[in-house]
Amino acid sequence: MRDFCISNMEDALLALKDGNQKFLNAKTSCGDVSLDIRKSTFVNGQKPFAVVISCSDSRVIPESIFSAAIGDLFVIRVVGNVVDDIVIASMDYAVSHLNVPLVVVLGHTGCGAVNAAISGQASGLIKTTIDKISSVIGDEKDDYKATRLNVNAGVIEVEKALAGNDKVKVVGAVYFGDSGAVEFFN
Repeated sequence: MRDFCISNMEDALLALKDGNQKFLNAKTSCGDVSLDIRKSTFVNGQKPFAVVISCSDSRVIPESIFSAAIGDLFVIRVVGNVVDDIVIASMDYAVSHLNVPLVVVLGHTGCGAVNAAISGQASGLIKTTIDKISSVIGDEKDDYKATRLNVNAGVIEVEKALAGNDKVKVVGAVYFGDSGAVEFFN
């Protein structure tokens, strides 16, 4: 359990970067999931230091990627980390009611939704989501570049929703599934 409160943007980003470094060298999750922290966050409430908007992909686990404990991150997971009204509403709750100082839009290499947009092959209920990704990546065929374009679109949506709020930093990031490293930008 953290014995201090992270309440500013810079410390929150540094905590995520440090947590990712721990993850890169770990064989098991480093985040505190003990009974003590479960009880503490239940009794005292949550005080996350970052919102992470990530893909629903089962290989992308923000709490592990950033070596986070229970209560550290407010994670919003959606296919292709696409930012829509529901994601914005969830993020706004964390920022407005929990005073979270950092929002990270986290894409990842090898994303099935981004690859579906690249290939132009989507049908069924997911087609609307893939069409949104396609509209922001255009003709880009490179997985990494398309992922960055998709993340940047999410960052722009979050920044529009937070316009005028200078107490929150918004950054984009890409998780490299093969190495576990996270690249931050913006």
